[in-house]
Amino acid sequence: MTNNNIAKICTVAAALLVPTLTFAGTTTVKPSKQPVEQIKESAISADLGVNVVSEYILRGVVQENQGVIAQPFADFYFRLYQGDGAINKVSLNLGLWSSIHDKNAGAGTTQNWYEFDYTIGLAVTFLKDFTATLSYLEYLSPNDAFLTSRNINLNLAYDDTDLLGAFALHPHVAVLAEVGGPGYSGIFAPNRSNGWYYEAGIAPSYSPCEGLTLTLPLTLGLGDDRYYNGDTYGYFSAGLTATMPLTFVPQAYGVWTANAGYTYYNLGDEAAKTDARNDETHHVFQAGVTVAF
Repeated sequence: MTNNNIAKICTVAAALLVPTLTFAGTTTVKPSKQPVEQIKESAISADLGVNVVSEYILRGVVQENQGVIAQPFADFYFRLYQGDGAINKVSLNLGLWSSIHDKNAGAGTTQNWYEFDYTIGLAVTFLKDFTATLSYLEYLSPNDAFLTSRNINLNLAYDDTDLLGAFALHPHVAVLAEVGGPGYSGIFAPNRSNGWYYEAGIAPSYSPCEGLTLTLPLTLGLGDDRYYNGDTYGYFSAGLTATMPLTFVPQAYGVWTANAGYTYYNLGDEAAKTDARNDETHHVFQAGVTVAF
């Protein structure tokens, strides 16, 4: 028997014996046969951030135009359903938002905390490109600058990217009803409440280079005879916002994005009265940062 044949026999014998022999102080480790579970996309996502603005204007109503105004926020999204039928996605949304001012502050320990809002909404995406969101919004003032306002909002958005490609307009329409408290209609006249607000807008965007996105939102706000104290026209706004991902932050810490923007406002006659100068034209600048998980 040649040396080569002996070597082959020894190799085969070793292969047969090794799995069955255990020596003192050692443990035989067998290959795991358990399948590796595929990592699934999380059904929970969130984005947190803060914006600093030169003026705080909400639906044409001037809330503050002096000093430093910081507006931190947190949005949470819980995916309840996702499929390929007529209804493509259902999610529960929770939003928290504040406006903190260093001027015209109220009294007490929360004197700079002008506003705190929370939103609970149900968003349904259907026919792939349409999303309807029904939300309950409650506006509170920790420094007692205004009374609590309760609202129901219905927003319908259309993602027309497949239709228009780079020229997509991303239109939306919204209807808001005040359901409790004086609301913003009470700012114009104390005996007015439960007003209705209507909004239409577009937000085309363009990416001139990798990472940078420019968005041009245009919004028209209207109201019934109670919301803007008898004035149907509330405001028109046009803006330009630039967003850029902060790629130097490791993705393990979330996706970070910086933004900067400008918005022009033209206010209606009644909406302009919420400004001490009764000025119909306003220019708002903003900058901020967002992290998404």
